[in-house]
Amino acid sequence: MGGASIGQAWLLAALVDGAFLGGRTRDDLVPLMAALAGLAVAKAALQWGADQAAIAAASRLKAGLRERLARAVIARGPVALGGERPGELSNTLVRGVDALDAYVGQYLPQAALAVLVPALVALVVLLVDPLSALVLVLTYPLIPLFMYLLGGAAAARTRAQWTVLARLSARFVDALQGLPTLKAFGRAGDEAAAIAATTSRFRALTMGVLRIAFLSALVLELVATLSTAIVAVEVGLRLLYGRLAFQPALFVLILAPEFYRPLRALGAAFHAAAAGKEASARLEALLSGPPAPAAVGVGPAEPAAHDAAPPPGSAPVLHVHDLTVRYASDREPALDGVTFTVAAGATVALVGPSGAGKSTVASAILGFVIPERGTLAMDEHRLEHAAPDGIAFTRRPASEARRGSPLDPDRWRQRLAWVPQRPYLFAGTLADNLRLARPDASEAAMMAALSRARLAEAVAAWPRGLDTPLGERGMRLSGGEAQRVALARAFLRDAPVVVLDEPTSSLDVATERAVGHALAELRRGRTVLVIAHRLSTVLDADRVVVLERGRIVEEGVPRELASLAGSRVHAMLGAQGGFR
Repeated sequence: MGGASIGQAWLLAALVDGAFLGGRTRDDLVPLMAALAGLAVAKAALQWGADQAAIAAASRLKAGLRERLARAVIARGPVALGGERPGELSNTLVRGVDALDAYVGQYLPQAALAVLVPALVALVVLLVDPLSALVLVLTYPLIPLFMYLLGGAAAARTRAQWTVLARLSARFVDALQGLPTLKAFGRAGDEAAAIAATTSRFRALTMGVLRIAFLSALVLELVATLSTAIVAVEVGLRLLYGRLAFQPALFVLILAPEFYRPLRALGAAFHAAAAGKEASARLEALLSGPPAPAAVGVGPAEPAAHDAAPPPGSAPVLHVHDLTVRYASDREPALDGVTFTVAAGATVALVGPSGAGKSTVASAILGFVIPERGTLAMDEHRLEHAAPDGIAFTRRPASEARRGSPLDPDRWRQRLAWVPQRPYLFAGTLADNLRLARPDASEAAMMAALSRARLAEAVAAWPRGLDTPLGERGMRLSGGEAQRVALARAFLRDAPVVVLDEPTSSLDVATERAVGHALAELRRGRTVLVIAHRLSTVLDADRVVVLERGRIVEEGVPRELASLAGSRVHAMLGAQGGFR
């Protein structure tokens, strides 16, 4: 495009010179006019092609970036993302990626043009009129200088604008999710006022960014106009005194605005891309974050090819050996040397006060937490976390690192089912939520799983059956129905190892009884670890492991520990009739 602009300027100068001063005939000028029209068409086509290429590049980048972000978020796991606010995260993944359009499609191509086109124009002008080329080169830094001075203020305002937008998105989503609770306690008006205040601040910051953008556009246009005027004055004076011919003088005057045009366009694109630059920092943080809360001082382990996953049909022995997890380098370990075994087909209840480390044990077994030290294994197959470059996160002695065949987290989780205390149901149909456990499940298999979860009769009565939309977080279901959908997922997955987080703790007596029967069937023939909060769950287990401050303080048969005076289990049962 720069070459086309130069050609157009030269042909136009030659055309005017030939028509008014050169004495050329109409036939002499027709080829020049045709060439000028051809260059105009070529320049328009090149501009269109450049715009399409930029749009296509931005689309490919956004599609690839969204895929990488999705993989990064999934790899980090729910524990690592526990501190993220859903609204802020979704704003980053959606609007943050969209904001890269202007940065990739406009700013980056224009930055290249702002270097290449002026250099080409200055070189051509240097061959025609060295003095004008010198003026162009000397005035060139003025526009980048003012862009830098005004860009600092714009970047600060844009950063604040993006931060407030992220907070507004997070608060708005939180308010929508908690709207029934807010209405129940009469606080909906206060939350609406808080959102309105944040919205007003966002509006003020947005107007501030626009003010700076308009001011910088005025300054850049003024600088470019004055620089062009300087060229015009010095060319006009030399033309007046006969020191410069008309055709080169007109050529330089026509070309001077083209010298500054890419810089002016870069200034406009700079403000359009400011939000994209701010969003890119947050996106980079998501991409570069650890795949899960990793241990401090983690080192490489013995690299090894992963064996094929064991057959899912048989219940394995679950080994937890010397499990140590620390969420941050400056904190006490959440787990410190925890070791226990769940026999094949047995149920172990994990109990203890709040903060004892029960959920951390479950998260580590599910592969959501990378331990600082220790081994998790099903029979002879151990869980092996590895970074994309093949460096393992877990650190073990050399002799232990070679013990057993490794499984990566994906194949490890194929043998696991997880039933949480409060299951998450997505805003899809019942079939969509069930197929999270087994994507290829047939309707017959899903109905069989619902039947085992004591929910088939209710689903059969629904007008749309398996195609019934559940709403976000299963808002159309009762607590008992949502819990039984989670149980149906576990039945559908048919994994040999099940991790339960006391799924009956928030149910009424009748629903608890129905869910309890389904749980008893789910545990049959499977290796089960249950985080226990109730006496009935503990007494149904084969063994009890008591945690306190990340360490095992007691372990044994449930009834013996419950009846043993001085036992922590006995004390907790006597105090509350259950566990906290």
